Amino acid sequence: MTSPDWIDRSALADMLDAEGRALLAPVQAAHLARDTILFRPGDAVRGFAIVLSGRVGVYLIGPGGRDILLYDITPGQTCVQSTLGILGHEDYSAEAHCETDCELALIPRDLFQRLLAHSGPFRDFVFGAFARRLQEMMQLLEQVAFVRVEIRLASALLARADAGNMVHATHQELATQIGSAREVVSRRLDALAKRGFIRLDRGRVTLIDRAALQAFAENG
Repeated sequence: MTSPDWIDRSALADMLDAEGRALLAPVQAAHLARDTILFRPGDAVRGFAIVLSGRVGVYLIGPGGRDILLYDITPGQTCVQSTLGILGHEDYSAEAHCETDCELALIPRDLFQRLLAHSGPFRDFVFGAFARRLQEMMQLLEQVAFVRVEIRLASALLARADAGNMVHATHQELATQIGSAREVVSRRLDALAKRGFIRLDRGRVTLIDRAALQAFAENG
């Protein structure tokens, strides 16, 4: 059986030997529409997802319904929730959904563990990505705990702005990204607008003075 063509379009392309490709031969890629829910808290971990195109967001949901973006999964990245679930035999504690139309391949749990045991390059890929994810989550925790909301918001606007200095996001989406409440973000956006850094429109923020906003994000 020949290996599926998705392998050559994935982060696994240069690390799998013939045996590894043969093991993955039964695994097929799937196309998922935007807003498809991949898992929710309490769901059992079915396998290890390899994202081939698109972006998946993983969110922590609070008791009152507030959520915070833990991380995005794009091609070449992995889901630490899935890795923890397979290795630790735990259910998901977060929610993931497709932020865009996506293509992904799901490696079943048993096959993932077999590859982990017998393929050094695959093992290096999994644990290297796992370590990077944990570092990113530590940085997120540090930001939420110690960095002022307006500084986190300014950094988020700079990161999301396109080539035309436009940020297409609602106040709620920005609040979810930086781990705050929508009402707080709305007030902080108004304050940034009054300082002449940005202009607010419905569902959109325009960076008027990007250099000043950058200086504010770096120096407060």
